[in-house]
Amino acid sequence: MTKKKHLTKRQTDRIAQNEQKRLRGNKKSKTEQWDEDVLLAPEPGLVISRFGQHADIEDSSGAVVRCSMRRTISSVVTGDKVIWRRARQGTGSIDGVIEAVEDRSSVLLRPDFYDGLKPVAANIDLMIIVSAILPALSLNIIDRYLVAAEMTHIKPLLVINKVDLLTAEQHQELDQQLSQYKKIGYDYLLVSAKSGQGMPELLTQIHSGTSIFVGQSGVGKSSLMNNLMPGLTAATREVSENSGLGQHTTTVSRLYHLPEGGDLIDSPGIREFALWHLTEQEVTEGFIEFQPWLGRCKFRDCKHITDPGCAIVHAVEQQEISKDRYDSYLKILASMVQDKPNYF
Repeated sequence: MTKKKHLTKRQTDRIAQNEQKRLRGNKKSKTEQWDEDVLLAPEPGLVISRFGQHADIEDSSGAVVRCSMRRTISSVVTGDKVIWRRARQGTGSIDGVIEAVEDRSSVLLRPDFYDGLKPVAANIDLMIIVSAILPALSLNIIDRYLVAAEMTHIKPLLVINKVDLLTAEQHQELDQQLSQYKKIGYDYLLVSAKSGQGMPELLTQIHSGTSIFVGQSGVGKSSLMNNLMPGLTAATREVSENSGLGQHTTTVSRLYHLPEGGDLIDSPGIREFALWHLTEQEVTEGFIEFQPWLGRCKFRDCKHITDPGCAIVHAVEQQEISKDRYDSYLKILASMVQDKPNYF
């Protein structure tokens, strides 16, 4: 049995401090200073990015205004559609206030060890799961994002970057690895931000609606952004030659309008993508090829591991379900117990 992690004193103190901040709010925030007589009529807006207690809002003309938020608003993230009010006299710094957030069609949540669930972006139509052969390609990370996509009902697209570094033999091996995803209905693209390979096909996928780039640090999301939007000054860094780990290049989620149409959100890179906020049943349902076999096990409370008469294990043995995907499923279940904070 996997041993549960215990919080250190430093981690416990940080969690307590974050909780106190949430409880008392930002008492010095400018939201307390917005009186009716200094504001214009309410108008719709789109959240381009969020910075602490402030957010950049795009108005109907395309102009961007930095706003504070009413303390009654619990959450504002990139992609939110909001109702806001402009200051009668702008100062060039904080020139408006967000009054309300409209209902979201979808929201991507990321578990944070210290802060619990953190929304990343809202109203997303396509989740572009970016991986790369450098750092080493992790199918388990891909599977985690696929589970998240299924749980949030956001269509996923797998994009493998830096394929210009592959030999012909390695290219063939990669196609074999990804064929298991194609078989169960997930599309994938092999691209190179450096050479431009696959970029026209990627652009076709995102020319309408709102898409979001997600993935580990160092897989080249910002480089892909620069390729899709020439002239964009998104920061890029090389993968550390010493550690082989990706460098974080984006610190906040930001929405961009593509020249050919469609919106694209670039999200911060992460080393891992935990799923401890989900139940085991939700993770099981997140593996879409398992669904035809659910309810066919001998025992109703089957754990799909060592229980006799398990339909999913039988499907794996009969090669109806990929063993690699099943092993990834078991790894995710084990990590949920190991990574889940003991305060959650």
